[in-house]
Amino acid sequence: MLTNKNAVIYGAAGSLGGAVAKSMAAAGAKVFVTGRKKDKLQQLVDEIIAANGSAELAIVDAMDELAVAGHLESLVDKGLTVDISFNATGSDVVQNIPLTEISVDDFMYPVSFMAKV
Repeated sequence: MLTNKNAVIYGAAGSLGGAVAKSMAAAGAKVFVTGRKKDKLQQLVDEIIAANGSAELAIVDAMDELAVAGHLESLVDKGLTVDISFNATGSDVVQNIPLTEISVDDFMYPVSFMAKV
C-alpha cells in the first residue's frame, strides 16, 4: 500500500510515533524516524529492519524550524521525495490539561507550528 513512498515521522521515539513508523514500514514505506532520543530511535530502526522494513534515523528537534527544514532539504538533496509527513510530537503547552479546559489556540498550537515548517 505504501510501497515506494517515503515517510518522515516526527517524534518517533515516543510510543505513538514508534507505532506509526512500524505500521508505515510494514505497509512498504521507507520511514525516516526523527526525534531527540538517539538510543530510542536506533532501537526503533533496528526493530523495523528486523521486520524487513526500511528505516533511517535523524536527530531532529521538531520544534526547531531550521532543523526540520534542514532535514527535509537533506532528503531532497539525496533525490528523495517526502510523500508523508507525520507529527507525533508532544507539546508542553497542552500536557496534563483536561481537553475541556484547553483553549482553541493551545489545542491548535502543534498543528499551526508544524504547518509553518
